[in-house]
Amino acid sequence: MIYELRIYHCVPGRLPDLLKRFETITLPIWERHGIRQAGFWTTLVGESNQDLTYMLAWESMAEREEKFGAFAKDPEWLEKRAGTEANGQIVASLSSQFLAPTAFSSVK
Repeated sequence: MIYELRIYHCVPGRLPDLLKRFETITLPIWERHGIRQAGFWTTLVGESNQDLTYMLAWESMAEREEKFGAFAKDPEWLEKRAGTEANGQIVASLSSQFLAPTAFSSVK
């Protein structure tokens, strides 16, 4: 199992819009594509309280390429994402890392 750690750095004031988009649009589309989330977090204390951090669980990089690639091209996703950005950009930048659990990790 590998985990993808993604951090979305929002345009100031747009974090609520991003959270709503994930809850009402993104997650149902992910479910259709078989994308498994391992958790979502907002920042209480840290560099910015305008960040959304989440992890995705993958069996392999090949699975990630197949499923996330299909999601990224999904016509419903493209249309609905564009609709959420009608009032302006939501995400200023994002970072992504792929993580492998250690032998002693509670998450495998």
